[in-house]
Amino acid sequence: MEKGARLYEGKAKILYATNDPDLVIQYFKDDATAFNAAKKGTVQEKGIMNNKISSKIFQFLEGHGIATHFVKMLSDREMLVRKVAIVPLEVIVRNKAAGSLCRNYGLQEGTVLAHPVMEFSYKCDALNDPLINDYHVLALSLATQEEIDTIKKYTFQINEIMKQFFKNLNLELIDFKLEFGRYKGKIILADEISPDTCRLWEIGTGKKMDKDRFRHDLGNIEEAYQEVLKRVTK
Repeated sequence: MEKGARLYEGKAKILYATNDPDLVIQYFKDDATAFNAAKKGTVQEKGIMNNKISSKIFQFLEGHGIATHFVKMLSDREMLVRKVAIVPLEVIVRNKAAGSLCRNYGLQEGTVLAHPVMEFSYKCDALNDPLINDYHVLALSLATQEEIDTIKKYTFQINEIMKQFFKNLNLELIDFKLEFGRYKGKIILADEISPDTCRLWEIGTGKKMDKDRFRHDLGNIEEAYQEVLKRVTK
């Protein structure tokens, strides 16, 4: 697969064209950001670990009937993916209270929620990714009602699949972020699934095994990511 021009660079990844118009190369960087890039840093070999973790999880989800942009892993830092038009929504699922759910609603961290919470935020760094609802999505023409319904259906399916997947690795899926894209008229899962996009707590110890270690200066970031990689790929 021939690597072409740089198409896009985000906070954690770079997309490159290929000689196939339907496929692009997704390159994972070591750059780390938090609080909408107000905090920046580098996590050694994070890109390598997230590429391998995401590849494994995408394959697992594909095996459970979830269509994704993943095609194959090309190298330590690169995966070949289908070229999608990203729906400008970040889709967040929360199984236990953490992060902004605690700040916004006064919940104690770790509170078990009576039902998983799904949130949409408008994917726009300039506006700090504000929370929006279905009516905003429709009013701003970010997605159709059919696409919203499809995203919701897939999101709750993914949540159930991933909760069990991580439970089998002695990890609890506290919350996570998904992104979806349009590909040949269909909605499919895109972006990545990694400790950058999931809150993962070790069952029994409550140890945080995700980007919160960077956000809150907890230390041992590389070690936590490496441990997640070890469990995911064993």
